[in-house]
Amino acid sequence: MGKVGKPEKLIENNKRLDGRGLEDMREMSIEVGVIKKALGSGTFRFGETYALSAVYGPKPFHPRFLQDPQKLVLKCKYTMAPFSTTERIRPGYSRRSIEISKVTRLSLNNVVFTEDYPRTGVDVLIEIMQADASTRCAGINAASIALADAGVPMKDLIASCSVGVIDGTIILDVGGIEDNYGEVDLAIATVADQDKFVLLQLDGILTKEQFMEMLELGKKGCAKVYEMQKNALREKYQTGDLDDTE
Repeated sequence: MGKVGKPEKLIENNKRLDGRGLEDMREMSIEVGVIKKALGSGTFRFGETYALSAVYGPKPFHPRFLQDPQKLVLKCKYTMAPFSTTERIRPGYSRRSIEISKVTRLSLNNVVFTEDYPRTGVDVLIEIMQADASTRCAGINAASIALADAGVPMKDLIASCSVGVIDGTIILDVGGIEDNYGEVDLAIATVADQDKFVLLQLDGILTKEQFMEMLELGKKGCAKVYEMQKNALREKYQTGDLDDTE
């Protein structure tokens, strides 16, 4: 998102510029099975940040010399649509997209039963359709939904959110202008609502006490995301929308 002029204050009377409290998350929404040609798909939205993910596989992995004879190879590709921000983004891979693709893959590998499908691969594609901060978190949430929708064997879902520091105050779910002018941004992902962290990416400088407080707040945020993920998947199965074939 392009930068706008910095406001005098980002927090006033314990309220942020968008009206949220310090521990309030933006409105979230999830859709399951939105791409009929994919084996599994899902969307995740934090406010104006909107991520779409599609999963293809398990399928024979190519090139063959990169196959793992003992387990499945998970491939992730994170990209941002050219129209996702106020300034057009050049299509294709960038250093940032390569880095986020890697951390997403490493996060998801913690829950996928890779040993069940040796010599195969799964493609996880993530496209950020609209960006307003916390895009890697939204992408991980969407990818976790898409993998579950595809029926890929998993121990549980991965849930992700961001925590930040603005005007010296710790907040949950960094959005928009807070991302541009905050002092600290911490992306967190957990296995379900457990204490197992699979992603911690920090931008900024913290004290140990601040870091521990942010971890606890991030766990609360991930627990909220996890509940929404479970409910969205349950709703698809309860409504009987199991056959996506034409």
